Amino acid sequence: REALAWLISTLRAKSARLNYAKMGGGSPLVPETLKQVDALAPILVDRLPGQEIRIWPAMRYWHPFIEDVAQEVTDWAPDRTVLLPLYPHFSTTTTGSSLKAWRKASGPETHAVCCYPLDTGFTEAHAKLIRTSWIEAGRPENTRLLFSAHGLPEKIIAAGDPYQWQIEQTAAAVAALLPEFSDWQVCFQSRVGPLKWIGPSTDDAVRQAGDDGKAVLLTPIAFVSEHIETLVELDIEYAELAHELGVTPYLRSPAVGVAALFIQTLADAV
Repeated sequence: REALAWLISTLRAKSARLNYAKMGGGSPLVPETLKQVDALAPILVDRLPGQEIRIWPAMRYWHPFIEDVAQEVTDWAPDRTVLLPLYPHFSTTTTGSSLKAWRKASGPETHAVCCYPLDTGFTEAHAKLIRTSWIEAGRPENTRLLFSAHGLPEKIIAAGDPYQWQIEQTAAAVAALLPEFSDWQVCFQSRVGPLKWIGPSTDDAVRQAGDDGKAVLLTPIAFVSEHIETLVELDIEYAELAHELGVTPYLRSPAVGVAALFIQTLADAV
């Protein structure tokens, strides 16, 4: 593992630095998550009167690390601890591994939220953002709505991981709220490594839209905040591809972020 980690980090360091430079030198993921914390806290205080409530963001690959947060929460000695994933869709590679890391760090746990792919607030928040993006662009006709999610190797899905199925369920639920978009498709981005991944890939979906003479409105259906996969992949790389192919307009709906309906979903889950 150490040798493999060295190889991956060495090969990807240059491209990673370039991508982070495109976002101003760093990822907005932690600041975006802190905004969600600030939006969620007063709702929980209102719903749970008389309770002292604290919310900690806990990250896998950057500060504040899960291991450090687990110790802080343990020191605070809460009566109840709810683990709330910011992955709406369950996967062993994301929510599953995050919960495993928390437990390995011996963090306290009373309840753990699995996922919320069909929660009304979550799907309605996406639908509202998509419709707003389309209206602000002048309601372009002949537009294909692409639901883009982070991909996974096929072998993980074949082993029983529910992620792809949950993504498809969310997309169908959001599309049902958007009768103006009869033409929609699920696609997957961020492929790395030599394994075969689930598809179609987002870049292939953009190419197909070009072949079909369609405009594209793309929504990051699995991402709840803006970061490298949205700000670089979707807004720069796929936008450049769309321009080369003559796909116009190429539109992108924002992640749900602190949309009130989405924050209500988080509060409901807690």
